[in-house]
Amino acid sequence: MTQSLDQIRARYAWGCVHDVTDEYVNLAKAAPSLIMTNGLMQTLAFLKSKGKVHHDKLLEDILGWLVKPPAACTFLSGKEFEKVMNDLASRASSEQYLHATREALAILKWIRHLAAAKKGG
Repeated sequence: MTQSLDQIRARYAWGCVHDVTDEYVNLAKAAPSLIMTNGLMQTLAFLKSKGKVHHDKLLEDILGWLVKPPAACTFLSGKEFEKVMNDLASRASSEQYLHATREALAILKWIRHLAAAKKGG
């Protein structure tokens, strides 16, 4: 049985949302608009700079997806923040950067919906 990419995203997101907080749910809801307004790298930097548990968790969940097959951004050398930022800034073509942005938005769609459902709202 073959699963669609959207099913694989849903399975990954479901694994991310166990024991999430209300703060995580609210941040996951806001993250897509942050990416659309500010860009992927700026949003990742914002999440990292906050240093709060829910910011760190969402950052980890996004970065984990970006390197996971079949959605993997193959130009990324790892899922660690420093590596991703270096790769996005210096190794990624505009097409690769756009792919990473689209994948971040796609996984956030699932994370925000499933996190909200898990929290009951």
